[in-house]
Amino acid sequence: MSPPPAPGVRERLRIAIQKNGRLSEPARALLGSCGLSWRESPDKLFCYGDNAPVDLLLVRDDDIPGLIDSGLCDLGIVGRNVLQEQASERRRAGRGANVREWRALGFGGCRLALAVPQDWAWQGPAQLQGRRIATSYPALTRDWLDAQGVQAEVVVLSGSVEIAPRLGQADVVCDLVSSGATLAANQLTPVCDLLQSEAVLAGPEAELDPTLAETAQMLLRRIDGVLRIRDSKLLMFQAPRAALADVLRLLPDAEPPTAYPVEGQDLLAMQALCHGVVTWQRLEELKRAGARSLMVLPVERMLA
Repeated sequence: MSPPPAPGVRERLRIAIQKNGRLSEPARALLGSCGLSWRESPDKLFCYGDNAPVDLLLVRDDDIPGLIDSGLCDLGIVGRNVLQEQASERRRAGRGANVREWRALGFGGCRLALAVPQDWAWQGPAQLQGRRIATSYPALTRDWLDAQGVQAEVVVLSGSVEIAPRLGQADVVCDLVSSGATLAANQLTPVCDLLQSEAVLAGPEAELDPTLAETAQMLLRRIDGVLRIRDSKLLMFQAPRAALADVLRLLPDAEPPTAYPVEGQDLLAMQALCHGVVTWQRLEELKRAGARSLMVLPVERMLA
C-alpha cells in the first residue's frame, strides 16, 4: 500500500486553461478527446474531474505561466507566445524560467511578426535603428533587437498595436499575425517573423510531486495518442509479394505495416497506419503499383 500524501500535497492534477478566447474550446476538446470529463462550478471558474483526478482552472491566458510557477496549477495550455514572453521577462530580471513547454498541441497557430508601413522598401533589421516599435511583447522584441545589434525604442501597448503607426505612436509594429488581414487593413506589411506560435502544454521545469506525476504521465500518453492520430487513417489492402516494394514507396508517412499471407495465393494482406491524408489520387497510385481491395478506416483512439 502506498503511503499517504504529505500534508499540503494535492492528490489531484490541476490544469489551467483559457477561460475565454481562441484557445479555450480547442483546449477543452483536446482534453475531452483524452477521455476526461468534468463538472463545472457555478461561477464557471473551476471544473472538477469526474472520471479522473484531473481538474481544470479557467483563467486568463496571461496568468497561466505564473500559476504553474507558483504551484497553484501543475500544467497549463497556453500560447507559446505568452510562455516565451514571460520566460524572457524573467531572464531579463535575472530570474530563472521555471516553466517550460512540454508538448506542442497543433492548434492556435500564429506568428509574432515585425510589420512595417506598406510604402517602406524593407532592407533588413538595420533599418530599424533609432525607430519606435509598438508591441504587446516587449521582452521578445528586445531579445530580437539585441540579437540583431539594433538600438530601437520599444513602445509597449496592451491592445490595438496595429493602429500605432497611424496614430503617430510608433514607426513599425511587432504583433501576432494569423491571416495578416488586420495588418493589411492598417497599411502594414509583415517582413520578419520573430516566433512561430501555437498552443502548448506547459509545465514546471522541476519534476512534479510523485503523487501527481503518475497522473501527468497518463495525460501525456493520451495527448500523444490523440495528436498522433489526428490526421491518421488505417489503410488495409492486398498486394502481390513482388509489388510490395513499389507499394511501400508510396507510403512514406506510414508506420511499418503488418502483413499476413493470404492462404493459397502469392498475396499479402496488409494494414498500415498512415499519418498523412489518404486521397483518392493516392489510392489510385497504390492500385497502379499493384495494391488491390483498398480500404481506408478512421482511427478513433491509439495508445502506444
